[in-house]
Amino acid sequence: MYGRYTQELGVYAKEEAARLRDGGVRDGGGLRRNTSVRSRAADLLEYEKDPCAKCHLCASRCQKFLISRVGEDWIFLILLGLLMALVSWVMDYAIAFCQEAQKWMYGGLDSNLLLQYIAWVTYPVVLITFSAGFTQILAPQAVGSGIPEMKTILRGVVLKEYLTFKTFVAKVIGLTCALGSGMPLGKEGPFVHVASLCAALLSKFMAALFGGIFMMRMLRNTEMLSAACAVGVGCCFAAPIGGVLFSIEVTSTFFAVRNYWRGFFAATFSAFIFRVLAVWNQEEETITALFKTRFRLDFPFDLQELPAFAILGIACGFGGALFVYLNRLIVECMRKQKTINKFLLRKRLVYPALVTLLVSTLTFPPGFGQFMAGQLTQHESLVALFDNRTWCRQGVAEEFDYISHHHAWKHPQVNVFITLILFIIMKFWMSAVATTMPVPCGAFMPVFLIGAAFGRLVGEIMAAMFPDGIHADGSVYPIVPGGYAVVGAAALSGAVTHTVSTAVIVFELTGQISHILPVMIAVILANAVAQSLQPSLYDSIIRIKKLPYLPELGMGHHEKYNIRVEDIMVRDVRFITLNSSYRDLQEMLLTGQLKTLALVESRDSMILLGSIERLQLQSLLSLQLGRQRRLEYLRQLAQDNGTQDHLPSLTSDSTPSSPCAHTHVNASTNTNTRQAVRFLISTEESSSFSPVVSANVQLPLKSALKTVSAISDTETPNSSQTLSCADQDKELLE
Repeated sequence: MYGRYTQELGVYAKEEAARLRDGGVRDGGGLRRNTSVRSRAADLLEYEKDPCAKCHLCASRCQKFLISRVGEDWIFLILLGLLMALVSWVMDYAIAFCQEAQKWMYGGLDSNLLLQYIAWVTYPVVLITFSAGFTQILAPQAVGSGIPEMKTILRGVVLKEYLTFKTFVAKVIGLTCALGSGMPLGKEGPFVHVASLCAALLSKFMAALFGGIFMMRMLRNTEMLSAACAVGVGCCFAAPIGGVLFSIEVTSTFFAVRNYWRGFFAATFSAFIFRVLAVWNQEEETITALFKTRFRLDFPFDLQELPAFAILGIACGFGGALFVYLNRLIVECMRKQKTINKFLLRKRLVYPALVTLLVSTLTFPPGFGQFMAGQLTQHESLVALFDNRTWCRQGVAEEFDYISHHHAWKHPQVNVFITLILFIIMKFWMSAVATTMPVPCGAFMPVFLIGAAFGRLVGEIMAAMFPDGIHADGSVYPIVPGGYAVVGAAALSGAVTHTVSTAVIVFELTGQISHILPVMIAVILANAVAQSLQPSLYDSIIRIKKLPYLPELGMGHHEKYNIRVEDIMVRDVRFITLNSSYRDLQEMLLTGQLKTLALVESRDSMILLGSIERLQLQSLLSLQLGRQRRLEYLRQLAQDNGTQDHLPSLTSDSTPSSPCAHTHVNASTNTNTRQAVRFLISTEESSSFSPVVSANVQLPLKSALKTVSAISDTETPNSSQTLSCADQDKELLE
């Protein structure tokens, strides 16, 4: 009824392979068997001669066993996760070392305020300048986040020199120096690029190691890069689930489900190795979250707090749209100022040095930095903001033990509200400006930190409004400002990137899922507001860089989905054919303004064969029909006809002695033979031919794109006719 195959495909393939292996095919079956026997004999002979052949044979068998049993996909993903975990851990160690070195220099010069300021400012300026210069010299493609380019690549566009070893070295070293300077920059976006670089380089290595068996991996480029993007986010935050979801939301429009397990497996393995390395280095006692929180689980929040969480999400939506707009406005303003733009193009290191100098001066702890916790790093600030204790009640600072990094938020003359407001405002524009520097950097972590500070501010306000907490069932539960910080961090980062998976990343970062409902409400509302106002940060960068990418249409523009290609395409396309004459080409070049001309087979078929640049076509015409080419042909023709004595030597810089020149048209008297049109130029006084033209000469027309045929052996000097440009009757023929 439904129809069926006579045999299963797998069974048929096995039987066919066995038949071919046993020599069942008549043509060459015995030859193939004899060849295999001879090859085995040669291998045995080589095995007896070479003492190390046993090791090679064992390694070859192990390699075949791994590929056949384990599979090349699993091997590739394990190596990718292991490599990215090592790279992430080494970079974090180097970044922490650079930041501790700055604090050591600052603390060692506490006796002199001026030297402290010089050390505090000079150190990040040197690191940022080195990062910008090193990246610009080695691989300019490593500048910026990397996610916009990955979105473009996964759409099928090939970006040259973007997934090379030089770019990998520039990205890793430049990102380490940039983050080690203490500037408000992130590493999440660049790590997506680093993971893609590792995947591309690892594919080439595996192809060289396993040979033709692994070549299919290089053909499945999209699957490899999709898994790499998930690994980049997973090992950066030790958040494999959120990393996979974030990479799907950010880089893909249509995600292939077959890549789902690849991303989860590689990201989980990478995150596991990353945290194991931290335990091995005695940074952690066991595998825990990066920013572990201790919120109460029995009553994390009250239903009466949900409106506050919703207002927080809406405010973060407006803040995310404002951040994207400010970032794009800074870049466009610098590009519009031609004087500044030319200066910065010539002096590429001046802009990052000036921005770093400004930010470092404002965050100097004894100066303005004392009002905004300027001496804390991003990691230390997040640990303090996620704390579950209340910093302030009724506008008065709590007198509790300021352990860890909480003392940076305590100022004797300013309460915590002013400190948080200054921190949010200053970090907001500093991050927007710093992410425009030509260094490898991301914007996720600075935005995440600003959102946490804003949420902490809302939480402290709620704690001040309800000092006794929320009454529920006869019990009193105090407000937890740290929960508001978690909600604000997820909402603002989701608004900037237009993703919902930041909620999952927050759960994995904090190690608690108690605030899942407030986080989801705030993230969804923030996305709804931000998407209606501005594109995501990555789509904004794509527009700035003018990458070949079609972004998704925003809210209120769905009617544009009905627009077809025929509605916007140019119908009057200038084209050339294989039979185009010199006149057609010249007219095309004189009248058309297109930089590229289409080449079709003929006007009837209109089959597109390719395209040719306008400048290239002009160069080819000049090469084939230029004055130098015609003079060379005249000299060659004179030598062939034995009339070299009659013609003086002509050079490219010779000038005619009279304003009138003669054109010799070489045509065969037999009109049935296919001859090419020959143009010969000579001066009037040097010409020894008679200026007489036969009236019945038929000039064959040939295509300007075709090769000029050779002169027939039957051609004689008598067939050469001379045209005088002074003869008005021959003007049309000329």
